[in-house]
Amino acid sequence: MELRPILSAMRRNKVGAILIGVQMAITLAILCNALFIIEQRLALSHRPTGMDESNNFVVTNQWVGNPTDLKAKLQGDLAALRSLPGVIDATALNSYPLSNGGSTEGLLLTPDQKEPTALSALYEMDEHGLQAAGLTLVAGRNFTAEEVRDKFGYLDVTPPAAVIITRTLAEKLFPGRSALGQSVYFGGHTQPAAVVGIVERLQVPWTQAGGWGSQFNDNSTIEPMRYVSPYTHYLVRVQPGRIAAVMRAAEQALIALDRARVLEKTWTLTEARADAYQDDRGLAVILGVVCAALAAVTAFGIVGLTSYWVAQRRRQIGIRRALGATRPAIIRYFQTENLLIAAAGAALGIALTLLLNLWMVSAFEMPRLPPGYVLIGAIVVLLLGQLAVLWPALKAASVPPALATRAA
Repeated sequence: MELRPILSAMRRNKVGAILIGVQMAITLAILCNALFIIEQRLALSHRPTGMDESNNFVVTNQWVGNPTDLKAKLQGDLAALRSLPGVIDATALNSYPLSNGGSTEGLLLTPDQKEPTALSALYEMDEHGLQAAGLTLVAGRNFTAEEVRDKFGYLDVTPPAAVIITRTLAEKLFPGRSALGQSVYFGGHTQPAAVVGIVERLQVPWTQAGGWGSQFNDNSTIEPMRYVSPYTHYLVRVQPGRIAAVMRAAEQALIALDRARVLEKTWTLTEARADAYQDDRGLAVILGVVCAALAAVTAFGIVGLTSYWVAQRRRQIGIRRALGATRPAIIRYFQTENLLIAAAGAALGIALTLLLNLWMVSAFEMPRLPPGYVLIGAIVVLLLGQLAVLWPALKAASVPPALATRAA
């Protein structure tokens, strides 16, 4: 098919062609970046915590008043929880992954170091912690009972003699060498803490810590502490399939042991995940609806303008039909015309897509858009244009030659 008649017709309808091209360019830019944001958000919400999430639940306990025997109460609660049928183990925590609340500390390699080598989330666990959480120990050992000491609330900042860290944190602190047996220092203290174990993964409590693409997500340190506080989280791990029954039994057992408490929240880590990432899921849904609406508006815009062109060119179509042009030829004419406009719009859209992504990278610390997104987005926009123009093209091809000539 010769392009000269098509280009000539487009010059006579340049405003409409420009509108369609710009609309498709804007659609491409928004679609690519919005879909990339959706993919990033969903990927963040599926990051593993390193724990046995499907079999873990947390009971948040708050004592009424100011009890003086908190240590005895804590030991009694843990003994009661560990004795429940179906319980594998239980421990007391200062925080847990997906809770969006906890403590951080800068880790040093020498006591006189000015800036920390890495920033880490701090978890307080006793010797039952690894088993209660279902963490995977990949090197070293667990804490011994002798290494565990009582920590009385957040104000107790005495550093531990030993720590367990994540594999990610170990690689940051001691790149290219084993972290086992190495010493780390907590800011403001000269007492070293020996690294006695390394776990595969343990997510920090904050789901949005560090922004897009943050490497802080698995920077966790476990201290051998029995967390004694009026406000404590009990982490319980159960046998598969028994979590609902054990959760009810745990609440009943704790209340029966001492009623001077408030069980603020009892939920599974699966429920904690759903709550922690509900904003990300909501954003993904909103952006998905916006993308669908934008694609629909673009498609209807193409249909409307092409239908208007068909009505304007009934004489031209009729003459071509009378001279022997077949219906497929008429359809190809409008498909080719739209493809040229869409190609120009896609080229402009690729530039807009990259510019928009560069702005979001600098403004929101987002990762750069992979080239595959731009390529797939351009193909989608081109296909959208071809599908949108199909109905007006079929309508044009169905006009009888004689009727079109008379209508002119």
